[in-house]
Amino acid sequence: MRPAAPDDCAAINNLIRELAVFEKAEHEMQVSVEELRAHLFGKKPFAEALVAIRDGAVAGTAVFYEKYSTWKGPAVHLEDLVVRESARNAGIGAALLEEVIRIAGRRGYGRVYWQVLDWNEDAVRFYKRFGARFDAEWLNVYVEIDPLKPLK
Repeated sequence: MRPAAPDDCAAINNLIRELAVFEKAEHEMQVSVEELRAHLFGKKPFAEALVAIRDGAVAGTAVFYEKYSTWKGPAVHLEDLVVRESARNAGIGAALLEEVIRIAGRRGYGRVYWQVLDWNEDAVRFYKRFGARFDAEWLNVYVEIDPLKPLK
């Protein structure tokens, strides 16, 4: 496992696409390899990534970024944790998640946040092994921005 490099972006993008297909949301994925490279390694990176290497190829990734809570202070948001299906059950996902948690701890952050689909029972069980807490009170909320449409 190591921090991602710009040359890993195609493999990371492929893993993210695998996740989107698994989540039945491939049509939602819009970020290209070039955009991902700019977002991870450009002038002002939006996120960071780790990659896990198996048999000389990227077998898994963790994409994460810093976030801030006015109540709890700084934290890390784990955007994606993906392991290629053929490489699962080899400890790669656990190693990636543990490293993200260690990174947050080294930075002095008190939490790592992420989301999981309620129907993804394997992932829920996996996260529970790490002592993850699930919050049913808060709803995910977002606004899609269309520069051609005025806000109401």
